Amino acid sequence: MINRRRFLENAAAAGLAAAWISRSSGAAHAAENLAKPEGSWRTFDVTTSVKLQEVEGPAQLWLPIIQSAGDYQKADQPRWVSSSESIAIEEDPASGASILHATWPGDKDRSIEVVQRVSTRDRGPANRVPASQDELQRELRSTPSMPTDGIVQTTAMHIVGNRTEPEDRARAIYDWVIDNTFRDANVAGCGVGNVKDMLESGYFGGKCADISSLFVALARAAGLPARDVFGIRVADSDDFKSLGRSGDITKAQHCRAEFYLESEGWVAVDPADVRKVVLEEKLPLENAAVEAFRRKAFGNWEMNWVSYNSARDLVLPGGSERQGFLMYPAAVTSRGEVDCLSPKTFAYSITSKEVVA
Repeated sequence: MINRRRFLENAAAAGLAAAWISRSSGAAHAAENLAKPEGSWRTFDVTTSVKLQEVEGPAQLWLPIIQSAGDYQKADQPRWVSSSESIAIEEDPASGASILHATWPGDKDRSIEVVQRVSTRDRGPANRVPASQDELQRELRSTPSMPTDGIVQTTAMHIVGNRTEPEDRARAIYDWVIDNTFRDANVAGCGVGNVKDMLESGYFGGKCADISSLFVALARAAGLPARDVFGIRVADSDDFKSLGRSGDITKAQHCRAEFYLESEGWVAVDPADVRKVVLEEKLPLENAAVEAFRRKAFGNWEMNWVSYNSARDLVLPGGSERQGFLMYPAAVTSRGEVDCLSPKTFAYSITSKEVVA
């Protein structure tokens, strides 16, 4: 059973250590981000603006929609202004992800602005998120990009060894992922999350989708329900400067992960951010602040980030191509699928503004 006292102590220690690092480096970050009262809510307006390239023929657009989650994230329904006369909020049948689907039949202006208000508070062990049996069975399954047999299962069994308790298995996998991966700044976007390729190649460099997916696939292969959680950062961080983004958040997408314990519900983890801190704060794993954050990130999420969904290997409504995940806007025109990471061909922006009462 998770030791809630230990988790809360770890979270406090990580916050103090990170603040010390910020001060010692001369950054004003720690002073500008005063500690929030425990459990306090913050509210943000997240605005996504898209203008598709001018090409002949029809076009389709899909946007991930922020969803309410547990007792730490409350999302309002999105509002929009668009040149499209056909817009619907649809649901991925496998994951329950909410997706805004807009279509344009002809060559007229193809633009949309979507605003969604969301409130968050930091998530810890006290924020219990239950699950149905159907949900747990789904989060044990193998997917094309996250198989649970072959080299994935062999690796998972090597990591967990003779451990039998689910929490011990999850901790062993979490530690192995952090110790053996690294953040590769040259990887485009958030990575692709192809676990089999990572293990077969022996190259464990990647970004958040790669590192989180590795944790999830190994956890599933070890018999633990687990899932990626795709989202975007919306505010500066109280932990480390590199873990926050406010204002223009167009490139602030981030993937986290969860695993399930019978006694606790869904447990939050974020091995990818540990590796992000090591690279971008230029600190070794053995640094005291990194070690404290590593302990905190097993069971806690700083909610300067909002979650979209946990969909993997999905076919978008009205589409035909399989997507590894939906964390970025996606579009198809008469020229085919538009590269969501290329601003020259896919013009969009995402901004976040905190709503202060």
